[in-house]
Amino acid sequence: MNTSLTRRPIPALALLAGFALLPGAAAWAAEKAVVIPPPNEDVAAANAPGSETAVVAGGCFWGVQGVFQHVQGVTSAVSGYAGGEQRTARYNAVSSGATGHAEAVRISFDPKQISYGRILQIYFSVAHDPTELNRQGPDVGTQYRSTVFASSPEQARIARAYIAQLDASKAFGSRPIATTIEPLKGFYPAEAHHQDYMTRHPDDPYISYNDLPKVDNLKRMFPDRYRAKPVLVGAGA
Repeated sequence: MNTSLTRRPIPALALLAGFALLPGAAAWAAEKAVVIPPPNEDVAAANAPGSETAVVAGGCFWGVQGVFQHVQGVTSAVSGYAGGEQRTARYNAVSSGATGHAEAVRISFDPKQISYGRILQIYFSVAHDPTELNRQGPDVGTQYRSTVFASSPEQARIARAYIAQLDASKAFGSRPIATTIEPLKGFYPAEAHHQDYMTRHPDDPYISYNDLPKVDNLKRMFPDRYRAKPVLVGAGA
């Protein structure tokens, strides 16, 4: 972890009121949502199976998971690791930045309720900042890269076309999208204490500052997709 506002447990004296006094606090700010159009190319619902999955990475998996747990049509959102080997899919190893893994989220969804393209629209718009290279907010390293892990050539094609569309339209101003597209070779769920973290720890300063605003942005910008009760990984939640 690279700054005093990382995702390791933060002492009580480092609550939000004191964030401005912490070293490096002025170097970054909470991500802002960006209004972007839906993709011109998408998967037709009529041709979709009963369930579909998308695996995306965009910084800390706590926030990405938390956003998609509030998306209508999503049946599951699991934090985990993708891009590396199974033997290194452990938090302490991934945190080194040397495993090839990114903190990722596997999103299962009903394609008759929400399309793959709509998932990508929310991902690019409110779940993270796709213009940041190998970092999100205070978290720095390739394990925090922005990546779409495509499970099929069609997913790769749609993601690639959408990135080109957004760049051509200057959706993010002069900032080009840094998101990479990688073939999904495997997804490995993260440790149990990383699942449903936003819901279980809403008062964690990291969550309050970095991640809860993303859910607010989802509700504001995608009211037809927002669900108040999140779909959680934890049994009985």
